[in-house]
Amino acid sequence: MGLMSEFKTFINRGNVMDLAVGVIIGGAFATITKSLTDDLIMPVVGYVFGGADFSRYFVRLGPIPESFKGNPASYADLKAAGIAMFGWGEFLTVLVNFLILAFIIFLMVKAVNRLTHKEEAKQEAAPPPPTPEDIILLREIRDSLKK
Repeated sequence: MGLMSEFKTFINRGNVMDLAVGVIIGGAFATITKSLTDDLIMPVVGYVFGGADFSRYFVRLGPIPESFKGNPASYADLKAAGIAMFGWGEFLTVLVNFLILAFIIFLMVKAVNRLTHKEEAKQEAAPPPPTPEDIILLREIRDSLKK
């Protein structure tokens, strides 16, 4: 079997396509979650804590070079200039983003599991389907031949 044939078999497996769809949806979902964190949750948290914008909390570890043209209090400007920093506020924002995403995924998996269990319970509770007529006829023939 050639390399292209193996690759075609690999791609045609259902799991690979499911994974591709999951990655694409996950990327879109991560964007929504980032906006939820950055635009809705963190501003409220910042307001509660006195107007703090957590993405601006950092500790500068390296010196500011003479050629620096940005705002020395701006995390984004310092980061763009390549100055070493400990950006704990940005990390806190990303951590909150992750926790929200993990919780939403947990709720989604829980809902899917609940639906799956309900579907399994319905299948178990359903009476077995009636025996087809051709099977009944074959059984009668078998029984007649035994006699």
